[in-house]
Amino acid sequence: MSFSSVVIEGMAYSLPPEIYKSSDIEKKLSPLYESLKLPTGRLELMTGISERRLWPSNFKPSQASAEAGLKLLQSGINGSEVDLLIHCSVCRDRLEPATASYVHRLMGLGGGTQILDISNACLGFLNALVLAGSMIETGQIRRAILVAGENGAPLVDKTIQLLNEGDHTRKSIKPFFANLTIGASAVAWSIAHRDLVDKDCPSMGSWATETDTSYNELCQGDTSGDDLVMQTDSEELLHAGISVAQRAWAKFLKIQDWEPRDPELLITHQVGKAHSQAVLEALSIDPLINFSSFENLGNCGSASLPITYTLACEKDPQNLLRKTALLGIGSGLSSLMLSINP
Repeated sequence: MSFSSVVIEGMAYSLPPEIYKSSDIEKKLSPLYESLKLPTGRLELMTGISERRLWPSNFKPSQASAEAGLKLLQSGINGSEVDLLIHCSVCRDRLEPATASYVHRLMGLGGGTQILDISNACLGFLNALVLAGSMIETGQIRRAILVAGENGAPLVDKTIQLLNEGDHTRKSIKPFFANLTIGASAVAWSIAHRDLVDKDCPSMGSWATETDTSYNELCQGDTSGDDLVMQTDSEELLHAGISVAQRAWAKFLKIQDWEPRDPELLITHQVGKAHSQAVLEALSIDPLINFSSFENLGNCGSASLPITYTLACEKDPQNLLRKTALLGIGSGLSSLMLSINP
């Protein structure tokens, strides 16, 4: 599907004040490092992540999302005129009710706002863009706010505990390594019918998707008591993800009628250095057009891609009007790619 009437009306974000360097994580893992004689500095060297931010473990996803959402409303959006609110995070307050209900209350949105959660690993925000954008395009609603609030602190803390207390080898720690790249952030976007907006805004174009669920065991997370645990086969996930992304990219270029050199700005899901380099090389994309945030934020789940685009536009407002490709991918595996300003 191609959008012709949907624009990104506003963007906002919120970051935790506490910064955790990769060296800080390694200090907490000193019992493991000493036991296995691991060289310090390997975490940043292998991932390219120098630091990430984390809220306290008891800081709820709804609180993070609402922080970003309230900043969004300050740009002049009337909360009573929001038709749809979608919470898009991996992290949720609880199974029931929807985390969107807490965000709705904290933001003070109106009684006519439909609320729901969307969960699809790190792809949730892009899925919500397509869903809400389609509702706007077909006249069902006029404006939607999408929020994602991710806090990796519980996962990072639990992983450090497991690694320090367990009887591990260099091989047995590999499934937990990706957990140490996780950070925290929150982002909120308002998308609306262009008739509601009297300024130049990024416009949503075409999208394409590719799914291969034969790889859905490569990254799995679940709760154990009150703790979130996750294990990832990072090497196999990288190879499988590249394969899915290549097929999605071919579809995307055809649907959008673009050549690989046409985008002026590229935003991908923020995993780390190896993933970014592999994606750019596999898709034959000029690395000079890529904007990244993983170096200072780490992997923030569903918030990673939208906050990175938000930061790119904040750094250079001209990016608001540049031809942009948003390249999302999530465990499962599924990839969704969306053009901006086609």
